[in-house]
Amino acid sequence: MLETSREKLTSQLIAIGSCFTAIFILVGQVSDPVNVTKQISLAFFAFAAGGLVLLQGPSRLWKDSRTPLIAGITFQIFAVSAVLNSQSPFVQNIYGVYGRNTGFLTYFSLTLIFFAALYLRLEKNFSRIINAILLAGLVNVIYCLWVITFGDFVGWNNPYKNILGTFGNPNFIGSFLGIFISILATNLLKPGLRAAYRISGVIVIVIALIEVKASHAVQGVVVSLGGLSILGFYLVRDRFKSKVFTIFYSALISVFGFIALMGALQIGPLAKLVYKTSVSLRGEYWQAGWNMGREFPFTGVGMDSYGDWYRRMRDSHALIVPGPNTVTNAAHNVLMDQFAYGGWPLLLSYLLLITLSAIAIVKVTLRQRKFNVTFVSLTTGWVCYQVQSVISINQVGLAILGWVLGGSLIAYEISTREESKSDNPNSKSTSKRRVKKNDLQFFFSPQLVAFQAGLLGLFLAFPPLNADMKWKSAVNTGSLPEIEKVLQPSYLIPYDSNRYSSIVLSLEQSKLYDQAAKYARYNVEINPESFDGWRTLYSLSLITTEEKTKAKAELLRLDPLNPDIKALP
Repeated sequence: MLETSREKLTSQLIAIGSCFTAIFILVGQVSDPVNVTKQISLAFFAFAAGGLVLLQGPSRLWKDSRTPLIAGITFQIFAVSAVLNSQSPFVQNIYGVYGRNTGFLTYFSLTLIFFAALYLRLEKNFSRIINAILLAGLVNVIYCLWVITFGDFVGWNNPYKNILGTFGNPNFIGSFLGIFISILATNLLKPGLRAAYRISGVIVIVIALIEVKASHAVQGVVVSLGGLSILGFYLVRDRFKSKVFTIFYSALISVFGFIALMGALQIGPLAKLVYKTSVSLRGEYWQAGWNMGREFPFTGVGMDSYGDWYRRMRDSHALIVPGPNTVTNAAHNVLMDQFAYGGWPLLLSYLLLITLSAIAIVKVTLRQRKFNVTFVSLTTGWVCYQVQSVISINQVGLAILGWVLGGSLIAYEISTREESKSDNPNSKSTSKRRVKKNDLQFFFSPQLVAFQAGLLGLFLAFPPLNADMKWKSAVNTGSLPEIEKVLQPSYLIPYDSNRYSSIVLSLEQSKLYDQAAKYARYNVEINPESFDGWRTLYSLSLITTEEKTKAKAELLRLDPLNPDIKALP
């Protein structure tokens, strides 16, 4: 009973964390209402769930989930190596760059919540996580429907003019809705479900599909079709005893998927429907990430440091499309991001985590022919996340779903093994042993431990939110003393070179030349790898000839192929 109650609390933390992180935004007090807020939410719930698992003792994880546990620890070791060997600022490696927040802390939190998901065994606890994702999806469907019908009541900057949901980007909301549609469609097939619920669910799916179209995000369509195709596979496999139907369906879907892939590459009959210019851009971004990993095969360039190296590592044809002055701080491919961040060690350890989840799917699929809503929901959701991760950025609100579902799939496979019955936490034979083993744990309340661990995560993740709030407040006042206060390098942690450069340019335009030059020098001193920092310094009025010469040399070092830099006087 003690073990079961702690597993329930663990699943509740994972479920609430997944839902809250997906929908949490903070508008008004910060300049980034999405990423910095989701990072702090992820850290709180991941540390809380991870702390609870440590209280329960890691022996169960070591016994049943040794390989994924080692894989996760290995991933973290190589992430630490990437941080320590990076030329980019240490604090940037820890917290990530502004507007992304996918540094070491985020990946450490994702690994913690992955470990917590490994602890689950009871099917109702897996269902709790699925229901939490459905709740987050329903919130977004209602919000997006309101935006389409009446306009957006959230006062944030929306250059896309599309629906953003609680993810701040049409591509992200499109992908999330695809995940939601796939999981909801699976749950509508639950035996014994009332007709009213089925009809309501179908209506919600139709609305969500309309919203996917309104997002103008091709990846939303791809994710939706991919998830529904996986659902179709398990339905066909369940309804027809003959393997012929399953093989035929699989072949049909594979052919259609291949044609769609060729269409994305401007080949075949679906080229006009599927291809977007952004596909070509992503090819250049992927190539730059590949070049980074190849240049630093054992350490990479550092966590979330892709943007510092993009100009240096892009191929020459990237100067044509997307152009010399179009840059990015992410590879738009999570696998390539891992390769860029930490080289082969980080990429291979990440691939091992993905492979272990995929193996769990295969094992359960071979073991169970009967359609199981819980398993198929976990599978479709995880596959949908992996599909979008190949063509998109690792946004925190989506990433937590991928890692939670991956850990849950491994745990679900363990829970369905025949031999796991002897380890059932409800069984009398193991209950006494575990209670005796965990006598010391009676002195600690699981809720208290989880809360304290969550506070630790909150404390560690608070600096980016605090810095953004200070920044936004100072800029809104327009007061020079307040602005100068936030320009002190030790005042804002983490420090962000690009935001710093934007204020320096504002000071220059306001004819505050002394201040502009002073803080531009600070900027390049703190982060000599910042192209924008050196470009800003080069453009100022009150810099010496020597400084201008050095700034141009640094710009050429950071962007050696750019003809515009070579043409500078």
